[in-house]
Amino acid sequence: MERLKQLIDQSEYCVAFTGAGISTLSGISDFRGKDGFYKRNDIDPNKIFELNYFMSTPEYYYTKSKNFIYDVDQKEPNIVHKVLAKLEQEGKVKTVITQNIDMLHQKAGTKNIIEIHGTPALHHCLKCGEEYTYDEIVEIIAKEPVPYCRKCGGLVKPDIIFFGEMLDETAINRAVEESSKADLMLILGSSLVVQPAASLPLYTKRNGGKFVIVNNEPTPLDYMAEKRYDDLREVFEELS
Repeated sequence: MERLKQLIDQSEYCVAFTGAGISTLSGISDFRGKDGFYKRNDIDPNKIFELNYFMSTPEYYYTKSKNFIYDVDQKEPNIVHKVLAKLEQEGKVKTVITQNIDMLHQKAGTKNIIEIHGTPALHHCLKCGEEYTYDEIVEIIAKEPVPYCRKCGGLVKPDIIFFGEMLDETAINRAVEESSKADLMLILGSSLVVQPAASLPLYTKRNGGKFVIVNNEPTPLDYMAEKRYDDLREVFEELS
């Protein structure tokens, strides 16, 4: 742990890269872990975030994610979110790049966030573009299975990037730019298997930086890490 503290203290441009593993400490399932969202008997991982299936059967997404995405207002940031926000305030972490869609980094007070897989904070009508906030959608789906546009009756979709959609080019370009500038990347709770996000640490490495991995399961880049830890809570209690 002393080496990790030293790396953070000596870093001039530290970037954090976070995955679903950090949110398990807030009571939110990850996706691919042994008790992950995709392991639930009632979830088909090939349908839940698949664009074509959403277009034809939107009730599947809204019903299955009701107690996963649309209850995050009941969840609180954990020690990882809070310490990252504090490190940002102290100027030690410049940017948080996240794969997560639970908005807990914002809730913890982090300001500079790149959400590479989108966010449910906003939803848009696929027909006329009318915008809806997260709170408005939560209110609608408490009464109806699917939100339809109050203006034109079109289907309303979250601003989450579904499989079959192009990633947000601006977000990805920013993430690559920040990863390339980083002399240290903290990779936290990510299995590093979903591309192109999983390649971001390589931009850090290619430009002479180092990365540290904290994840409870092996990742494809473990062998390249400067340090490797398993327990997020243990590491961040020490860092706090």
